[in-house]
Amino acid sequence: QVQLQESGPGLVKPSQTLSLTCTVSGGSITTANYFWSWIRQPPGKGLEWIGYVAFNGDTYYSPSLKSRTSISRDTSKNQFTLQLYSVTPEDTAVYYCAREDNRYDYWGQGTQVTVSS
Repeated sequence: QVQLQESGPGLVKPSQTLSLTCTVSGGSITTANYFWSWIRQPPGKGLEWIGYVAFNGDTYYSPSLKSRTSISRDTSKNQFTLQLYSVTPEDTAVYYCAREDNRYDYWGQGTQVTVSS
């Protein structure tokens, strides 16, 4: 059973960097053909895909967030990390990590991140 768990600060000040880590257990992030995504849901809005790191280390980002986003991985820890730069209150959301294999089949529980001074 694959499990994903998000971790990171729940409060970030405007203009700072939001950094979240997803720890994966029960499966390797290097297993072929899986994509490890970050997705968020602002209050009162729908899900927004942020980007992914693929099994081979390739990354791809939402065009609307690409200039402020970096996703990396630590294969020794079976973790992948989101960094979102220069945050504003509009980045307040529940952030999820998820595994994609043609569909999102495993999700973390989500973590609330609030951007506020």
